Amino acid sequence: MALDSLRGDREFRKVRAHGQAVRDPLFTLRVTEYRPRHGEAWRPRAIIGVVVSKKTLKRAVDRNRARRRVREALRTLPGGLPACRAILLPNPAVLTAPFADLQAALERALRRAPSRGGKPGRGGGNQGRAGRVPAPVPPVSPQPALDSPEPDPHGGTA
Repeated sequence: MALDSLRGDREFRKVRAHGQAVRDPLFTLRVTEYRPRHGEAWRPRAIIGVVVSKKTLKRAVDRNRARRRVREALRTLPGGLPACRAILLPNPAVLTAPFADLQAALERALRRAPSRGGKPGRGGGNQGRAGRVPAPVPPVSPQPALDSPEPDPHGGTA
């Protein structure tokens, strides 16, 4: 599955506002379900923004290296990536962790991430509605064509 990056402040704000956080000693992952960008066709894929702040890693060399390691670990995950929008915030430990451990941690975090809607386990205010399945919608009977004559329900002719 292709790995695209979040673009623009608006996409980052939406993930921050609606995403669920999955924490790991190596990073924090904030995930929401996949939705296409405005005017874009439905092509489910992973759209992930990697953010490394100056507060986390002072040197630009370290920030870039952390970004490259995380992107490569995501790109080469054995099971692939689920269709989602996410922000990944690496910690300084990403630079020293073995690559296989980084991949394993990312795989665990993506598995723990909620695939649809609410938080797993404990969480938000809609706990009673989290597992509820909506009632099936009855099938719609075909409508008669507009130009075909319909009988008048009151017995008269049209």
